[in-house]
Amino acid sequence: MAEFTDVISESGEDTQTGRFLTFVLGDETYGIQIGCVTEIVGMQAITEIPEMPDYIKGLINLRGIIIPLLDLRLRFGKPSRPYDDRTCIIVIDFNGMPVGLIVDSVSEVLTIPSEDIVALPALGSGLKNGYVRSIGKLGGCVVLLLDCAQLLSSDDVGSLNAL
Repeated sequence: MAEFTDVISESGEDTQTGRFLTFVLGDETYGIQIGCVTEIVGMQAITEIPEMPDYIKGLINLRGIIIPLLDLRLRFGKPSRPYDDRTCIIVIDFNGMPVGLIVDSVSEVLTIPSEDIVALPALGSGLKNGYVRSIGKLGGCVVLLLDCAQLLSSDDVGSLNAL
């Protein structure tokens, strides 16, 4: 599908600031900083791992690199759905470890100016999800911008590192 590399302009400026890969889960559009993204691949044969949380679907072997897969639908508490030809894996760098995020479909790479990125509104003290870092405003649309570092818990990381 696609492979991403860091982009530095001739002036030495990082041209990835404010750039997000957008993808869809159900009816919502999410964005992840393009700097976290290594590549996008189609669905692969998944090897299941026993005794893992349901949202950790298993492992794939991608060109000799073993990559754990996280189904973002399940991670975000959404109902599961069968994978289809639009389902894909976004491979991110999670603290030096490649992790695959299974999403319904990938949309596009967008630049969202910093003035169009706002903090999450205070929704009460019961909100425990740290996945959504901020909100991007695009015309009348909202893009939920994710924090890559919050997608796996420390227990998840410990389990995956033990493999």
